[in-house]
Amino acid sequence: QCRLLTLHAAWRMDTVGNKAARKEIAEIKVAAANMACQVVDMAIQAHGGGGVTEDFGLAAMYKTARTLRIVDGPDEVHRDQLARLELRQYRPARNEVGS
Repeated sequence: QCRLLTLHAAWRMDTVGNKAARKEIAEIKVAAANMACQVVDMAIQAHGGGGVTEDFGLAAMYKTARTLRIVDGPDEVHRDQLARLELRQYRPARNEVGS
């Protein structure tokens, strides 16, 4: 899913520009960071207690993956932006208001 979202976002950025691809960019910022955390969390779970030691490096990977969710704005910021962009599609045009 993340790979397809990334490719779609890149395609939209190339074809219509960054401003028009804001929705796809916000989607990938949330999805990729969450996926990174999930993957590292599953690896830690598979390694048991050793997964949180410095022997495997998974603890450092988790710290990095978790930081990715905050570095470019928390998930809530991107989700709010997605909601605004989605709801904007259903807003009546200015000349239709009051008709």
